[in-house]
Amino acid sequence: MNRCSWVKLTTLETAYHDQEWGVPIHDDRLLFEFLILEGAQAGLSWSTILAKREGYRKAFDDFNAKKIASYSEKKIAKLLANPAIVRNKLKVNASVVNAKAFLQTQAEFGCFDTYIWSFVKGKPIQNKWTSIKEVPASTNESDLMSKDLKKRGFKFVGSTICYAFMQAVGMVNDHTTNCFRYAEVKRY
Repeated sequence: MNRCSWVKLTTLETAYHDQEWGVPIHDDRLLFEFLILEGAQAGLSWSTILAKREGYRKAFDDFNAKKIASYSEKKIAKLLANPAIVRNKLKVNASVVNAKAFLQTQAEFGCFDTYIWSFVKGKPIQNKWTSIKEVPASTNESDLMSKDLKKRGFKFVGSTICYAFMQAVGMVNDHTTNCFRYAEVKRY
């Protein structure tokens, strides 16, 4: 069975690739989760974040944006002492800032899904990469998304992070054409 070459065949990476990566997501809570996790991944490997994903879910109240937006300094200090997550002060603080910006964006558009999917006109971009080397680190769409998210007050949302987010939540199908998931994800 052919998979994208980035999969290192660890149990977590294989399951993530085979079941989640590239599948279109329209659930606001899950979109917020991926936004936070992609920001946490900056400078680290995705496998590190996958290994800490359950720790993040517990530490960050299952990515409940309303709860996270109201985190106190005491709660933030507790998070910074939690080895189950990436204990980076800028990233943890960004999660709180992003929760507030997420709620404002959600209120403005009715749901975050409507807003974020507008960058791809509501439909996944179906790429046809034959090699992982062809996959870009950013695109015009991720550039626009990054610029607009920053304007709205979001942190850790550079264009490369936005493109990784787009890949994760199925806004783009970046499975290589020889990967068994390419055709499956294309059907969504």
